[in-house]
Amino acid sequence: MAGTSAGIVAGLAAAAIGAVGILAYQASANVPPALNGKSRSGTAPAVAPTKAPRDRQRPTALPPGSGTGERVVYSVDADRVWLVGGNNKVGRTFKVAPGNVDPLPGSYFVTSRSSAVTGTDGLPVEHVVRFTSVDDVVVGFSAVREDKGKDKGSEPALGLAVKTGAIRESRADGDAMWEFATIGVRIVVIR
Repeated sequence: MAGTSAGIVAGLAAAAIGAVGILAYQASANVPPALNGKSRSGTAPAVAPTKAPRDRQRPTALPPGSGTGERVVYSVDADRVWLVGGNNKVGRTFKVAPGNVDPLPGSYFVTSRSSAVTGTDGLPVEHVVRFTSVDDVVVGFSAVREDKGKDKGSEPALGLAVKTGAIRESRADGDAMWEFATIGVRIVVIR
């Protein structure tokens, strides 16, 4: 009888472990790619807008076809960001200096933030807003911190030997991004 109850207990334990494994797999399969921390290389973005048309009379105007609702719109080709409120009105737009790794066009979400860290290029940065990774290179917005009383503003990371997904903003623009782009806010990347 002792062998039978040990077999029943072992069978129940195996069934419970199997059920937990199935539930864990189902949960991980339903996490949006932008929130699961995995590289997006080799996978298509959730939404892949084509190159958004530009208004030649107003080059800082929000490109049509860049979505609706509250969002950050980032144009890889124009090196420009728009902070768009829920009313679809632009609250702020500014130029940025990207690193040497660009995100794919698509729709992402802010996944993590850091108030102050050292960037992959070795510069002290603040107000870091991360939203994806490309080939294990994290991509996000940041501003170079003040260095001996002088604001370095945005500094391009192009030409570096290290791969960096840093999209640099001035400190004032970094402050605005930090206030606007909290965890879960949508980031729309366009060409």
